[in-house]
Amino acid sequence: MVDRWPNVAVPSLPTLDVEPRIGGVPIPREVGLYVCGITPYDATHLGHAATYLAFDHLVRLLRAAGHRVRHVQNVTDVDDPLLERAAATGTDWRELADSQVGLFSADMAALRVVPPDVYAGVVESVPLVVDAVARLLEVGAAYRMAGIPDVYATVEHDARFLRTLPVPMGDAVALFQERGGDPERPGKRSRLDPLLWRAERPGEPAWDGNELGRGRPGWHIECAAIALEHLGGAPTITGGGSDLSFPHHHMSASHLRELGHGEGLLTMHTGMVSLAGHKMSKSRGNLEFVARLRHEGADPQAIRLAVAAHHWRTDWEWRRTELDDATRRLDRWRTAAVLVEPGSSSTLAHELAAVLADDLDTPAALGRVDEWAGRVLGGDPRARADAHAVAAIDALLGIDLQDLPRRRR
Repeated sequence: MVDRWPNVAVPSLPTLDVEPRIGGVPIPREVGLYVCGITPYDATHLGHAATYLAFDHLVRLLRAAGHRVRHVQNVTDVDDPLLERAAATGTDWRELADSQVGLFSADMAALRVVPPDVYAGVVESVPLVVDAVARLLEVGAAYRMAGIPDVYATVEHDARFLRTLPVPMGDAVALFQERGGDPERPGKRSRLDPLLWRAERPGEPAWDGNELGRGRPGWHIECAAIALEHLGGAPTITGGGSDLSFPHHHMSASHLRELGHGEGLLTMHTGMVSLAGHKMSKSRGNLEFVARLRHEGADPQAIRLAVAAHHWRTDWEWRRTELDDATRRLDRWRTAAVLVEPGSSSTLAHELAAVLADDLDTPAALGRVDEWAGRVLGGDPRARADAHAVAAIDALLGIDLQDLPRRRR
């Protein structure tokens, strides 16, 4: 497995009698969560951080509410964008991937994100992909191209794929082109057919594909194969940024159906974070990096609060004032935490769980903590005697109010 970052200690809380719902859908007691990971060539910008913090809040809430969660995340540690960046910078692609995975892990640890139970790279998962592609060929859901023996899935074999397209066909083709597809390649049966196995090309990395020949995985099949191996089939919840809704999640779900597995419960697509009026993107270069903010002295917990101030579904614009506001909020919470005395109340824990259970409403949760801090600082003895308040803020929101920055010690 790809090395995960260190585990995060999460305080235990009293029993939280809540029924978490996402978009009105109740979440079952047993959850297989699959979150699409990074392609490690330019990590970690705030768009990444917003996605992984959203699912960290989800995991924290579900586990605190007594749900059993198996969380799997992948790393696309070989893919065209990574190889292109390595070639452009004169860097070995493996060294580039390793360095960026290390940076991402350091950022996640600093942000106190609980690591996934399984953190699987594509390179180590090649045998899983080979097996999955071979099975798709056997059932007639895939075909080999003439000439260069690339293997494609045939979307017309899966009636549900076309019936549930989230956008009109013309728009689907355009999105497929924009997001890594090759709709205009001659010889394909359908413009939307996705690549499953890319046959070896000169100068490109390749692995033994048994009867497929040497090559490397396509993008969408990697997530299906990893989910199948580590979750046993379709995830209960599939997660990622909204730009993964189509084609990536739509196609990965189709692959799982063709491999004999049913539908998951739901997908969660986080909103996009923009900068200077445009979605943060590597191609545009308008990125704000977590590591750069940390290097400039930003408290990682303030970064976490700045992101959590926005609902996970919404698109939003990053401004440096967001960090200033979050730093002031964090300082106020820390000042209040010092004044907490031993007591028997657990009011805040239940309040936070209740608002988070309603579509993971982190802005409302931050508001509840603001109100608690105001009562504590105002001398309210009941607020000061809320024995589980500080633990609840840590367990559910990932903010450790007892971990003061070095400059304040």
